[in-house]
Amino acid sequence: MATSAGELALDQTAEHQRLKEANEGLHPWRKWGPYLSERQWGTVREDDSPDGNAWESFSHDQARSRAYQWGEDGLAGISDDRQLLCFALALWNGKDPILKERLFGLTNSEGNHGEDVKEYYYYLDSTPTHSYMRYLYKYPLNAYPYNDLVATNKARSRYEPEYELIDTGIFDKNEYCDIEVEYAKADAEDLLIQITVHNRSSQTAKIAVLPTLWFRNTWDQGNSPKPLIKAEPCHAGQGRLHATHPDLGDFALHCNGADELVLTENETNTEVIFQQPNQSPYTKCGINRYVVQGETAAVNPSQQGTKAAAIYNLSIGAHASSTIKLRLTKSTPETQNNSADQDFDQILDRRKQDCDDYYASVMPAGFSAEQKLVFRQAMAGMLWSKQFYNYDITLWLQKRGIDPLGFNDGQGFRNQQWHHMNNSDVISMPDKWEYPWYAAWDLAFHTSTLVFVDPSFAKQQLSLMLSSQYLHPNGQIPAYEWNFGDVNPPVHAWATFNVYLSEAALYGQADHQWLKESFHKLLINFAWWLNRKDANGNNVFQGGFLGLDNIGIFDRTESPEMGGSLEQADGTAWMAFFAQTMVQISVELARKDETYREYPVKFIRQYLSIAHAMVNRNASESMWDDQDGFLYDVLRKSDGSSTRLKVRSMVGLIPLCAVQVFEQDVMEQFPELPGLLHRLQDKYPVQHSSFHDISLKGHANRHMMSALNESNLRRVLKIMLDPDEFLSDHGIRSISKRHESDPYRFVHNQQEFVVQYLPAESDSGLFGGNSNWRGPIWMPVNYMIIRSLVVYFCYYGKDFKVEFPTGSGQLANLYEIAEQLAHRLVSIFTRNAEGQRPVFGSQQTFQSDPHWKDYLLFHEYFHGDNGAGIGASHQTGWSGLVLNLTHYFAVNTQESLLARGLTGPAPNVHQGVR
Repeated sequence: MATSAGELALDQTAEHQRLKEANEGLHPWRKWGPYLSERQWGTVREDDSPDGNAWESFSHDQARSRAYQWGEDGLAGISDDRQLLCFALALWNGKDPILKERLFGLTNSEGNHGEDVKEYYYYLDSTPTHSYMRYLYKYPLNAYPYNDLVATNKARSRYEPEYELIDTGIFDKNEYCDIEVEYAKADAEDLLIQITVHNRSSQTAKIAVLPTLWFRNTWDQGNSPKPLIKAEPCHAGQGRLHATHPDLGDFALHCNGADELVLTENETNTEVIFQQPNQSPYTKCGINRYVVQGETAAVNPSQQGTKAAAIYNLSIGAHASSTIKLRLTKSTPETQNNSADQDFDQILDRRKQDCDDYYASVMPAGFSAEQKLVFRQAMAGMLWSKQFYNYDITLWLQKRGIDPLGFNDGQGFRNQQWHHMNNSDVISMPDKWEYPWYAAWDLAFHTSTLVFVDPSFAKQQLSLMLSSQYLHPNGQIPAYEWNFGDVNPPVHAWATFNVYLSEAALYGQADHQWLKESFHKLLINFAWWLNRKDANGNNVFQGGFLGLDNIGIFDRTESPEMGGSLEQADGTAWMAFFAQTMVQISVELARKDETYREYPVKFIRQYLSIAHAMVNRNASESMWDDQDGFLYDVLRKSDGSSTRLKVRSMVGLIPLCAVQVFEQDVMEQFPELPGLLHRLQDKYPVQHSSFHDISLKGHANRHMMSALNESNLRRVLKIMLDPDEFLSDHGIRSISKRHESDPYRFVHNQQEFVVQYLPAESDSGLFGGNSNWRGPIWMPVNYMIIRSLVVYFCYYGKDFKVEFPTGSGQLANLYEIAEQLAHRLVSIFTRNAEGQRPVFGSQQTFQSDPHWKDYLLFHEYFHGDNGAGIGASHQTGWSGLVLNLTHYFAVNTQESLLARGLTGPAPNVHQGVR
């Protein structure tokens, strides 16, 4: 029975019990997990280039021979939470020029739409403690087309589609193997590993499978003594690798049935990389050279080193399968003589059942098979996309000859002003290939999904970004590795309160102390925004990038080069929302602690100032355009003139999201709030007519903070819900479709800038060109729009209706519209009447082949007209929000929301003050 509509007992299932033990420090169930990256090469951390071009500094081709300095990568891999000891697969079909040890993809300069992974792999299952995990990789039996992929993509223009692996024809005759990898924990440090190779071809498949164990190289940097792996001979098929680390301890990898064990060092082949003599003949690429080139001298005959593999040479009949069983376990005197096969099948089956039981307990009763598939694979992607992230910026700068505390004239080296950062943590990533580093606003959305299954981890992730080793001393939250000083939308406060209330509703535990600690850090961040991004002190904000890549006419971080400053409608709306959320948090805290009583008034005053600045009709060229009924960025020029940049884009829809509702008892408990509102209305009557009056009572005597009054709300909704503008069959587009036939043009210094509706990939190189906000559907902003519609509904009730879709003559209330929008987004992943999943586009192998059609990919964004997946194929991070939408409208009704407000169970789409 699903219990999501009520409180979940923490020991309800075996997995809940493991979570409880982990949270209470009784057992380290989270110590081992999928924390290994799928791409460390080409990252900023590994960049040694003088020009900061990380893609060219450390290539995929170098990765097999060059030791990493900051992390490790591998195929279907795991590691401990400090990534000292790593395990992953390597594969060889006998035809490839190299072992398949890691995923391959194009760098930014090689792809016609930027960097992109060119592999097919799927995250199919995981519990929150990783007690059971399942992964699938599709490995061609013919030579992987490395050169073809690079040459063909590089030759294509930005106006052509990307050339994908399936387009090469390598899967046409089903000449490939499905490599299914399962992990099951017998105990926190006793991991069963089952690798099943399914031959999908009609011929015998010969394939070498190399389970590989290695230590991250920490000794070359002088950080620790060198660890050691030794092989124990394969007697009667009982092979074993014994790994000893001075900090981690002893582990054994049982490799029963291996044909041989080979060892080398996880150290750079300096002859290949730097044309300098090697100190040892045994290097990182030694196993590759041994297997592929037959170089017997490339591996250590004494069978010891820091990188080891068990080789299984398989011959698998047509349409048959072969299974390998391994066990990685902490080696103690008590376990030294244990058999690797002991209860293997029983434990694996039990963990599979535990996983099924767990998800049955967190999914609503009545979910369809399609809904269950979406929910489970979306969550699997979220949980698999954790990564150990290691980056000491002071040390990184010093290795490049940069004084972290030296003079910086504003043109300093990358991240030089972030020398305080020393990160060594497991972090929720948007993706472990295209984006193997964190992004702060992505992570905020991740936590809204992760709280369903692991609220402790969700809270820890939000706290991490506010900790002293991440948060800048000036109060800025780090953006992302390419430029920590760039600016992401300030959604951290909302995510914090969302997780707080979600945990309370789902699990019956309100972590007041955590909320209090977070609030103090968020105060610092709020002050940073006021001091750094409100240049003129007039409560409008110049955030710059704000995570929307190329949505502007020009790079929004470069507005001074356009002759002035850019006042951003989305940045200002996010700040109004930030202030509203701080009102909610401070009210929650003040209910139990009078110390916080002054803050609701402080932040309501701040919110009102921002809301007034957004929609002030008396201002010269304000963001609100009364003729259009829409909001736009405003370019304030140095000569005193100003121009609205009238692009119909998501920039003008974000103000919809600046809305929060609270119950009447807040006004009663804090009488200073209505007093403040009355004084301000008496003092500034004209200004307060521009946005919603908080003192007005709505349904059930609720009050609402909204940057849009009822009239303006209706006008914005009319545009947003128009199929000829923003409304797609699969969600809300990021730019209006009207700009397809009517592009927006802007001229500066005789140069014309044009914004046109592009439903798929970008045709410009802004921000690398691998993302596009000029038409496609993006899950996080759609999620926030749906959240806001439900909030408005809880205030206005059932009788507030608008035409939906615009021009149809049909009226719907805001809950009904929110539900329909959620359905459109979820339908991207579910089969339609023709049995097709829009996410797969026109690729019929994905749509109909039984070995492909039920494996979902959660793309970075989606085609603005047909919903096909675009951009990074495994950007599960915020596209995992489809899980929240699937869940929310299954457990909430119009009546329940109107009756209880915004604080009932499963409150992951929206929140309100209790």
